[in-house]
Amino acid sequence: MRADRLDEYRERHTAVWPEMLAALSAAGWTNYSLFLRPDGLLIGYLETEDFEAAKRAMEETDVDARWQAEMAPLFDGELAFERVEEVFHLD
Repeated sequence: MRADRLDEYRERHTAVWPEMLAALSAAGWTNYSLFLRPDGLLIGYLETEDFEAAKRAMEETDVDARWQAEMAPLFDGELAFERVEEVFHLD
C-alpha cells in the first residue's frame, strides 16, 4: 500500500459499492474484514467454506475487476492474497 494513499484507501472503504458487497456475499465471503497498519500493511480476514472457490467466484465478476482497477493506484505493486496458517483460535 502506498503510504501517501492510506487515508484515501480508508475513505473508499466507508462507501463500498452495494454491487460489490452483494457480489462478495454471493461468492460466499462472510465475516470479511480489512485491517490497515500505519505503515501500509493490509491484512484481510474472511470466513468461507472453500477459499479457492470463493476467490475464483469474485475474480469472475465484472464488479470485482472494476473495483480492483479503482484500487490499483493505491498500491505499490499488485495486490496478492497470501494465506497464513492459523496457530490459535479461542472458541
